[in-house]
Amino acid sequence: MVKRATLMKQEKKKLKIFTLDTEWYSNRWTSVTLDHPSTFKTLAMDSDVKRSVMEDLDKFVKRSDYYKRVGKAWKRGYLLYGPPGTGKSSLIAAMANHLNFDIYDLELTAVNNNSELRRQLLIATANRSILVVEDIDCSIKLNNRTSTDEDEPPEKSRKKKVTLSGLLNFIDGLWSSCGEERIIIFTTNYKEKLDPALLRPGRMDMHIHMSYCTPSTFKVLASNYLEIKEHRLFSKVEEGIEATEVTPAEVAEQLMRNDSVDKILQGLIEFLEVKKIKNEQAKAQKEGEEVESNKETTNKKDSVKKKRKD
Repeated sequence: MVKRATLMKQEKKKLKIFTLDTEWYSNRWTSVTLDHPSTFKTLAMDSDVKRSVMEDLDKFVKRSDYYKRVGKAWKRGYLLYGPPGTGKSSLIAAMANHLNFDIYDLELTAVNNNSELRRQLLIATANRSILVVEDIDCSIKLNNRTSTDEDEPPEKSRKKKVTLSGLLNFIDGLWSSCGEERIIIFTTNYKEKLDPALLRPGRMDMHIHMSYCTPSTFKVLASNYLEIKEHRLFSKVEEGIEATEVTPAEVAEQLMRNDSVDKILQGLIEFLEVKKIKNEQAKAQKEGEEVESNKETTNKKDSVKKKRKD
């Protein structure tokens, strides 16, 4: 009866999103009601990936006894990576709504040191919650376990910086077991920039690629924004989506126009054609710059060799 009452209370609670209030002498979490409408039903995301995430979440919340039996902290780590506009924030909101978990939005630049990260922030987060660190690759410079900031003495750097070692202990060390049924999510636009130590299983257990718009993603968007399942122009739209890299956010922007369905879809087709040309031009320009850069590097090397020979 106690367990059932706890579950009923959890189901009826209003979700909250917590952020750091840095005006206090010591950083504390402050909250507002989370009223984000994103759900897995409305989320514009590849259907197979979406199903995989939902199954993983459902399995996680039912495995309390399993985590105790194998001697692991009852937590789960997710890495969301992909270009801007692919729905990383919407997925986090959908996960919170699906599990009825509160969200703690951690801005690492507002944290002074490793001690504060552990003592004041980790312990203060509640069970059945999602801790989010967005744009982990650029929110803070994470030095490795032995290096320090070149502009500061080692002692000062260790006292005033959140280090990679501190972050790893935060998500996977002894301190990570101070609580149950917690989810940790990192987001990044550039997975390759992250230290491999952050990415291994046990820290980031599931890596979710937030890709460009696909035909299945477009159909979800069309259903959400235009309330249609099929249309004679769908085939042309899907051809355009498969031929170019366009984010769900860009497609959604086109679907929000206040016009007839036919005109909106025709406008989207034209937008995709223009987008394809721009993408090809940008790619050609980037390749040209790389060629010039390689030539310059080669010339410098040849010049150095010539000087040494002379």
